[in-house]
Amino acid sequence: MGAWGTGVFDNDNACDWAFGLEESDDLSLVEAALDKVLSAGLNYLEAPDSEEGLAAADVVARLQGHVGEQNSYTEPVDTWVAAHRIPVPATLAHKALAAIERILIAPSELVDLWQEGEEFEAWQQAVHHLKSRIHA
Repeated sequence: MGAWGTGVFDNDNACDWAFGLEESDDLSLVEAALDKVLSAGLNYLEAPDSEEGLAAADVVARLQGHVGEQNSYTEPVDTWVAAHRIPVPATLAHKALAAIERILIAPSELVDLWQEGEEFEAWQQAVHHLKSRIHA
C-alpha cells in the first residue's frame, strides 16, 4: 500500500485521483468514484477504489464548506474546490456517506491492509472524521 499516513490524501491513489480532478469542471469524477465503491455491493472492495472513494467523499465535504486537513497533498483538491463552488446535491452527499460506510465493512481490502498495521484505529478515526464533515 502506497500510504504514508492515515489521512484521506496520504496515499498514492487519492493523490493521483486528485490530480485527475483538475481536468474536470463538474462533479462527474466525484460521483464516478463514489459509484465505483457502491457498485461493489457485498463483493470484495479493492483498496484503490476505496482510497479514491474517500477522496471523492472529502471533495463533497469541502464543497459543503467543511474543510478538513490542508497540506501539500490536499492542495490540488483545495484549489479545485476554490475554483468550482458547485452546490452538492443531497443525493451526492448521501452517496458519499454510503460509500464511507461500505469502505468500512468487510470485505474491504483497505480495512484488511490497515488492520495489518499499527495505525488501524487512527485511520478509522480519520475516516469517521471525514464522515462527520458531510451533511446530507
